[in-house]
Amino acid sequence: MINSFEDFTEYSASVKEKSLNKPEINILVSLGTCGIAAGTLPVQEEFISQIKERELSSKVELTDVGCMGICYCEPSIELINRKTGKSIIYGNVKRDDVSLILDCLTEKDVKGVDVIKKSWYYPETEDATAGLLQAKIALRNTGRINPEILEEYIFNSGYQALAKVLSSMTPKSIIQEVLQSGLRGRGGGGFPTGKKWDFAAAQKNETKFVICNADEGDPGAFMDRAVLEGDPHSVLEAMAIAGFAIGSHKGFIYIRAEYPLAIKRLQIAIKQSTEFGLLGKNIMGFGFDFEIELRYGAGAFVCGEETALIHSIEGLRGMPTTRPPFPAVAGLWEKPTIVNNVETFANVCAIIRKGAQWYKSIGTETSAGTKVFALAGKINKVGLIEVPMGTNLRDIIYDVGGGIFDGKEFKAVQTGGPSGGCITKDYLDTPIDYETLKSLGSMMGSGGMIVMDEDDCMVNVAKFFLDFTVDESCGKCTPCRIGGKHMYAILDKITKGRASDKDLETLRELCQTVKSSSLCGLGMTCPNPVLSTMKYFENEYREHVADKKCKAHKCPDLITYLIDIGKCIGCSVCAKKCPVQCISGKLKEPHKIDQSKCIKCGECFMACKFAAISRN
Repeated sequence: MINSFEDFTEYSASVKEKSLNKPEINILVSLGTCGIAAGTLPVQEEFISQIKERELSSKVELTDVGCMGICYCEPSIELINRKTGKSIIYGNVKRDDVSLILDCLTEKDVKGVDVIKKSWYYPETEDATAGLLQAKIALRNTGRINPEILEEYIFNSGYQALAKVLSSMTPKSIIQEVLQSGLRGRGGGGFPTGKKWDFAAAQKNETKFVICNADEGDPGAFMDRAVLEGDPHSVLEAMAIAGFAIGSHKGFIYIRAEYPLAIKRLQIAIKQSTEFGLLGKNIMGFGFDFEIELRYGAGAFVCGEETALIHSIEGLRGMPTTRPPFPAVAGLWEKPTIVNNVETFANVCAIIRKGAQWYKSIGTETSAGTKVFALAGKINKVGLIEVPMGTNLRDIIYDVGGGIFDGKEFKAVQTGGPSGGCITKDYLDTPIDYETLKSLGSMMGSGGMIVMDEDDCMVNVAKFFLDFTVDESCGKCTPCRIGGKHMYAILDKITKGRASDKDLETLRELCQTVKSSSLCGLGMTCPNPVLSTMKYFENEYREHVADKKCKAHKCPDLITYLIDIGKCIGCSVCAKKCPVQCISGKLKEPHKIDQSKCIKCGECFMACKFAAISRN
């Protein structure tokens, strides 16, 4: 139990000393949600069994960690030689590979096992100035420590920032440090974090609240989940610092109920910190009290908006309200409240420990620090990355992400989730920061990045994202509730070949109206995918409307499958594959397709080995 600053200092020193006697080899096993889903548990079991069988416990330590970020090659493990400091990552590890890895026990390639990367880890971006693309601040411990063991977090400078602010800083100096760092909210809006804290601190109210927004709802986004599964204490520590800075003694983490592993590890972390005296009453003997509770979301995307989230915590329906007053003035139960997302909090402790100038030296003048992105879609290396702000798209997609899947041509990337916009290949060399993305008709958002290739139809992509936001609208304001449905109806007409040029004009006008008159960010940004695709891919919209064609063959109503009687040998494979039996013909004679019954599934096209079926 930590009862004083001296206790904490002594305990931290003892943890460091204890680490000197740890085994020479440390094997990290990726046990985030992605790793578990890919089958890491049997690999872990085999390591445990063989280490025991070979009597290697004095030489090898097995550490369960969160997501390493390399989701494309799970199950993955990292072998670290503590003596040399070198490491190697093995990906796509199978149970049978374990014996091969243990036979070696050095940072060498193992025949038959995929070697992903050597010297993978770059801690807290001292490397950011060394020309390396990835730089870890928010993800500094994710995939590096066992998230269920407090001692491992403390060994990696855990709770040092909280000790520093309680022992040597004032609330005002903390806020000033965060302000000077240039840290902006990583949840989408990019509002300066220090300003938000300053507004709340200025309120003359004895009751204030700190809320961590972990309601990550963007399709293809998993940044917050990875941090909470792999480094939950970093968020708890940062929330306590925020509480001390604004004069709050109570924090809430609003987390999706669909994140059971993150919830479990948060519960363990809160229990450990409270029992150890790092949360709760009289933290480290400084007279500061701060406790944290979990509140579960029910899957409503709109609750990512801070006022809707606050209402949900209050037990009300999650619907946004007009601002002002802002939550920093009158938020949860009408008390001053700050709401920051997981990634924002994950940056705070490093800023306090290393200083504002260190953080501001990374990134760009207006967008300091790093940004975590979830790379998804048609890309070879799907996973989680963290790069300095200002890194260009080309480096992210082709270097870090390994290029487009199956050698296809890059077409566009959707940033900012369903509320973002599509960026084309003409802007691949554009630096990624808040202002640049906004100027291109997109947004940073929480960090989802979905890559599309030549086979994607941009009209259909816009329709997909709009379908999501229409379904997730809370229905409170008319522009979003009704306007969104009308936009979707027009897109549906376009993809079915029933639209006219007049519909395109109406769609543009409707997008601008919804964008300018909606109540909250969901309605204001839901037209972005439509507007950006209409701007950069107008020719595709025109083809759908004028020619009734979808060159990408993604819009079923604009596809026709035809059998070339000159090439068809009557093998009947296509007829057997057809799920609605719309293909007829005698064996060894040309077949034909009944267009009135065809559902445009494409099974016949893919099954034909003689190129006798064309797709128009």
